[in-house]
Amino acid sequence: MEKIGTSMLCYWIAYFIVTSIGVLHTIFNIVVLHMKSMKDSPGMGEGYEKTKPWHPLYNIIIFPIFAYFYFSGLETVSFQNVIYTSLIWGTITIVFDVIGWVLIKHPWSLTFKEFYIDYQPWITLIYITIYASPFITHGIMCL
Repeated sequence: MEKIGTSMLCYWIAYFIVTSIGVLHTIFNIVVLHMKSMKDSPGMGEGYEKTKPWHPLYNIIIFPIFAYFYFSGLETVSFQNVIYTSLIWGTITIVFDVIGWVLIKHPWSLTFKEFYIDYQPWITLIYITIYASPFITHGIMCL
């Protein structure tokens, strides 16, 4: 894979942006729209629950943009590079999510059930969009 450092930089920026948008959306729902927080309701609270359908959309917009930034810095974009980028970005997301959102305990952490069962179909759609993003970007770049 060409320029792995650039690929990882683009990936982590995209991941940070998507996560920040999700957190800010939840805060907006609680503060501005007066939805219940996790302190006021079971689970993660109404403010978070209402953001779930938006999570795949954040990812399908942000990740292809950063795949474009990565691919546009390459001399040529081979289909093999697209496949590797997809596999690396998607797999890192799955591993990092289980560590950062389930295993490491913090105020917004979830149990395995909350993250992998209760968060369906959204978490699956998120992973599909991240794996698909390099292919989407490559397809658009080839038009």
